[in-house]
Amino acid sequence: MAIAATGVGAGDMVAATVSGSKFGFAVVWAAALGAVFKFALNEGLARWQLATGTTLLEGWAQHLGRGVQWTFMVYLVLWSFIVGAALINSCGLAAHALVPAVSLEVWAVVHSIVAAVVVLTGGYATFERSIKLFIGVMFVALIGCALFVAPPLESAARSVREAGIPAGSGKWILGVMGGVGGSVTLLSYGYWIREKGWEGKRFASTMRLDLIVAYTLTGIFGVAVVILASHTLHGGQEVAGSGAALTMATMLEGVVGPAGRWTFLIGFWGAVATSMLGVWQGVPYLFADFLRLVRGYRLVDAQGGEIELTRTPSYRIFLFWLAVPPLTLLAIGRPVLLVVIYSVMGALFIPFLAATLLFLNGRRRWVGSLKNGPWTIGLLIVCLILFGYIAYEELGKAFETARAFFTDLG
Repeated sequence: MAIAATGVGAGDMVAATVSGSKFGFAVVWAAALGAVFKFALNEGLARWQLATGTTLLEGWAQHLGRGVQWTFMVYLVLWSFIVGAALINSCGLAAHALVPAVSLEVWAVVHSIVAAVVVLTGGYATFERSIKLFIGVMFVALIGCALFVAPPLESAARSVREAGIPAGSGKWILGVMGGVGGSVTLLSYGYWIREKGWEGKRFASTMRLDLIVAYTLTGIFGVAVVILASHTLHGGQEVAGSGAALTMATMLEGVVGPAGRWTFLIGFWGAVATSMLGVWQGVPYLFADFLRLVRGYRLVDAQGGEIELTRTPSYRIFLFWLAVPPLTLLAIGRPVLLVVIYSVMGALFIPFLAATLLFLNGRRRWVGSLKNGPWTIGLLIVCLILFGYIAYEELGKAFETARAFFTDLG
């Protein structure tokens, strides 16, 4: 369930909202298909871990070389800083819309610090309980709004009847598919299943069921947001950026009254708050595991018992990196060069993940009976092609931004 909550954030809502406002029901299918692709990626990395007993990070280090490991870590540090700032801002935005008496900046700081305290003091069990609560709030609110403005049978009929690829919709469709279900946060799942004690091939079916439930919820969420945007914004007001969700809340008030606006805002807040909590809890595992691998030691105490990664100084240091330094971007904005580097490396991550899963899970001598099957291979190849195209587009935009930046400097 945690992966469903963490994979749904402000970026997903913005992409789905803008796409729905521009192209209506024609692009509903993209949200559902995006969830299928992310399922294939997450199932692959979890299958590697269950088959080998090692995390995907360890697999990269052992079979692809230290260079890949270090390159990913540079990206992770940049990703965490910029995504941390985006989540902090989104939480502040959502809470400020609900309680305008408190400024966006104050709400942003409160959310970041509270999430860090929950992660530090609560442990995985508390994190999982909190996530389930937030998921309930998020899905009841947003899916409730979608059902209220559009009866499910009508929405299903229109989604099938109007499905297509409208002129000019290509990049938006790919954006919806890329946004649904997260990116780097996919890697956290391996550490979460380890916390739950799922180790060994016998847990493969349990893992798949868990991911099917998670990505079914993720897909339904994405579809619901596109449907809401299609009903309230399509053919009307143009929306863009992080304010898109707030614009839709205002439009919902005109359709179903103040209750609709408040319900949507609560759902929006639930989505970004769960995403923050999931990132704050899940991403520091990657940094802590990286340092463990670089130093080449096992996490054991004086009695020979295994030490949890969450109890290591490196985990807590990276949690601080997520929760505190990005607060500075609330005041100064996002540095252009940092964003360009992040965009270039980020665009390559999903295609790289798909390619490595095809390679690592394609060797029977490494994963045995959990080797990639025909359907998995097909989905991963499609992921590689589609997200490779997104990477090509993102790289072009990043280089244009860099060129404009250096031209202005000159």
